[in-house]
Amino acid sequence: MAPPFTAAFFHPRYWGVWFGAAVLYLITWLPLPVIKLLARVIAKLLFWFAPKRIKIAKRNLELCYPQWSEEKRQKVLKDNVFRTAMGLFETGMGWWWPEWRVRRVAEVEGLEHALKVLESGKGVFGLTLHNVNLEIGCRIIGYAYPCIAFYRKHNNPLIDYMQYYGRARSNKYMIHKRNAKALIQAMNENEFCLYFPDQDYGKGTSAFVPFGGVARTATTTATLMFANRANCVPLMVVSQHSKKGYKVKIGAPIDYLADTNQETALTKLNEDVLKVVNEQPESYLWMHKRFKTRPEDEPESLY
Repeated sequence: MAPPFTAAFFHPRYWGVWFGAAVLYLITWLPLPVIKLLARVIAKLLFWFAPKRIKIAKRNLELCYPQWSEEKRQKVLKDNVFRTAMGLFETGMGWWWPEWRVRRVAEVEGLEHALKVLESGKGVFGLTLHNVNLEIGCRIIGYAYPCIAFYRKHNNPLIDYMQYYGRARSNKYMIHKRNAKALIQAMNENEFCLYFPDQDYGKGTSAFVPFGGVARTATTTATLMFANRANCVPLMVVSQHSKKGYKVKIGAPIDYLADTNQETALTKLNEDVLKVVNEQPESYLWMHKRFKTRPEDEPESLY
């Protein structure tokens, strides 16, 4: 259900959100090269004012890519901090840019894979990733084919309102993560749906399988539940930066999620997720504790 606009949003406790949104909105009207310059300034500030997040990103890269040289990890870390700063502005771009401006920097690759599935009478189970430019990517995919997204409501009601309607500018609607039945129903009704298989939902709904250099990574089993209960075909959908501006890539159908052994299926899925991440590792959300949840017999934090 779409969040309503209420008079409570004018309460002083929301004034900070309104101010921040207004500043972000004004910045998004600047030329894209200027926005990128501002992002480089913000990136430098992040090293000073968000050292904990920088440390988390550095640790994630160490855990995921132990085979890399320290020099390569540092290069990806620096690029990731810039992409993360840019992601702040790309959120505003995704929510508020006019359609003509989005289309000018957008391209979609592999749409034929999704259209073929939809023409067959099945829904598309779009497996997307937590790339830092996903907000602009969400807007772009909607102009290629309006989608339905499975999402987590923001804790701040005003930000949640902005987030919902920003993403819905080119898409249909969003389904709260607790409403699994609605997502299955949407795919059964021949819809193109988006879901994050790299979300950590805790021990209760996870299997521990490899992801990069971490042999036991909490990986949600809900991906398999949706893939097997709904009349759908899973595809990878990822947002990336490109020479033109931004690209959304849609992969070929995935068939191994029907494997009766969930560890085998999820291991293969994580391998494919990592392949996509490796195309642009600087774009992934490394500042989040990707390996936070640990198995019962390995309770010690990796951070």
